[in-house]
Amino acid sequence: MSRTEFYDDPDAPEPNSLVVAASAVVTDEHGRILLQRRTDNDLWALPGGGMEMTDSLPGTAVRETKEETGLDVKITGLVGTYTDPRHVIAYSDGEVRRQFNVCFTARVVGGELAMSNESKELRFVAPEDIEALPVHHTQRLRLTHFLEQRAAPYLG
Repeated sequence: MSRTEFYDDPDAPEPNSLVVAASAVVTDEHGRILLQRRTDNDLWALPGGGMEMTDSLPGTAVRETKEETGLDVKITGLVGTYTDPRHVIAYSDGEVRRQFNVCFTARVVGGELAMSNESKELRFVAPEDIEALPVHHTQRLRLTHFLEQRAAPYLG
């Protein structure tokens, strides 16, 4: 299934669902950030996805990171909340969602880096190399807020 992300686009389709989601900024011992190149839109992104009825938000970030990258992580903090109504995601199956995302920080505690069917590529990227990658505005915002080392989480 493919997806198209819209941001502040008057031609974006009307959302027909609201999804609660979590993502994680996972860093290694060198300060590099784990990113995946998604199969559904060919953009680089943080691991993350929708919350299930049996999940907590931190649990969602842990589960999605494991599913998408093979790594076990421990949540260590909060980057922020991302609820901008100008961000709309349209899927090829007809779902058009607004997404409420809570982005956490995390560190690796186990597992092995492994591709999933959602990823074309996985890698830890040095912060100075992220700018050159194709990354959607909303993902770049989370990365920027993390790299700013804010005293308080972003609330937006």
